[in-house]
Amino acid sequence: MEIERVVLSSKQKALRVNLNQDIYGTFAEVGAAQEVVRHFFRAGGASGTIAKAMSAYDKDFSDAIYGKEAKGRYVCKSRLVNMLGHEYQLISDRLSRDKHPSKCFFAYANTIATINFQKTVHGHGWMGVTFQTSPEKAPNTIIIHIRFHENDAMLQQQTSGVMGVNLLYGAYFFHREPKELLLSLYDNITRDQVEIDMIQLTGPDFEDVDNRLMSLQLVKNGMTEAVIFSPDGRNLQAADVLYKKNILAIRGSFRPVTKVNIDMIMKGFKIFETEHRVDPDNIQVLFEITLSNLKAEGDINERDFLDRADILCSLGQTVLISNYMKYYKLVEYFSRYTKKRMGVIMGVNNLLDVFQEKYYRHLNGGILEAFGVLFSRDLKIYLYPWQHEETGELLTGANAPVHPRLQPLFNYLKFNKRMVDIEDYNANILDIYSKRVLEMIRNDEDGWEELVPTYVDTIIKENRLFGYSEKNGLSSQETIERNINED
Repeated sequence: MEIERVVLSSKQKALRVNLNQDIYGTFAEVGAAQEVVRHFFRAGGASGTIAKAMSAYDKDFSDAIYGKEAKGRYVCKSRLVNMLGHEYQLISDRLSRDKHPSKCFFAYANTIATINFQKTVHGHGWMGVTFQTSPEKAPNTIIIHIRFHENDAMLQQQTSGVMGVNLLYGAYFFHREPKELLLSLYDNITRDQVEIDMIQLTGPDFEDVDNRLMSLQLVKNGMTEAVIFSPDGRNLQAADVLYKKNILAIRGSFRPVTKVNIDMIMKGFKIFETEHRVDPDNIQVLFEITLSNLKAEGDINERDFLDRADILCSLGQTVLISNYMKYYKLVEYFSRYTKKRMGVIMGVNNLLDVFQEKYYRHLNGGILEAFGVLFSRDLKIYLYPWQHEETGELLTGANAPVHPRLQPLFNYLKFNKRMVDIEDYNANILDIYSKRVLEMIRNDEDGWEELVPTYVDTIIKENRLFGYSEKNGLSSQETIERNINED
């Protein structure tokens, strides 16, 4: 039977840290006051934990200590990294190991901006900790980005204080269980108050941690609705990727990526880059996988998720994992970061789902409310034809079987070129379906290599992705079972 973890209060956590004679370090907080270190001072016994607490609130002082930021921003990841590096180096240089042989040093830092007086800019911030788990080991670093949902600056300050305590406590007491560490960040606060939309764990104690899986956990646990990671597998903060960009997104299972997926993105991109109000040098392409897609066969299979991610990253693509089942929610998310023209590439079969009224019954305005969100933004949809797997019927924007009640809306969007057909598609590959390719790989059938892009077959074979195994024509699971039986 699984034992439920006991959740300590912020004061109890701070006191437990303070009473541990081997934890010693620095707090540096910029922005929303000294909210984190306040908990440790008030808990008692802080002299055994706090070497220094400071706030370089003035920008000139902050620049003099941590250096100027190239973009002139203060609430950003690079500022946090500079703070952590500077403060940890100071404590290492100034405290003698002869005097503190058993101390595990740490540097906690944050840079926070709370909601403005006019309530037009919501608060957000970065916080992190660089810490040792033993005196002789190199330090680890945990960095998170948070977005506040509360509508009051003081409440946001209090929330940042609680989460900061949770972060430092989790670093020392849950570093061996990264998933538990992640869950503990919400002790004594709720997801309605704040969301974590980016996390990064590095260092000797996290060598086996795949940060893409940590991103997935953020979405799976409802800590955020979407996460992004780069082609090299780094977790990214959305604003750094999407701010003032022309965003072009394609949604799919990518299980695996097929020639159809690549034809869709290439032909859609070709149209998008020539559009009015699109700067070809400012386009951000995103391959999106929804959480519901990852759960298509039950609970999320992390190996399956990484297989998809490895393929897309190998192709040099930026990946978005989201919990936005509806396209209007996805576009609403993009609109937080850009007002520039956006594009979404979808198959006609997906478009027919978009025009299903049953998916919008929870909205007061029904499908019209959803479409108001979609097309009140500068958005264009690029339609890729779909060929029925059994009948071979080809559906395009010209003959899509939309319900007669919604046909006027469909015609309006087509007439105003908010929906555009991709016409120069490759007709020879329309009979390729990811589901069928996956079956062929798992069953070791011949010919699947011709259905995926160049090099993708090599990646799948070399990394044994999607259950591939060349041993006696068996799938990976069958190979494992055979080896066990032989032993």
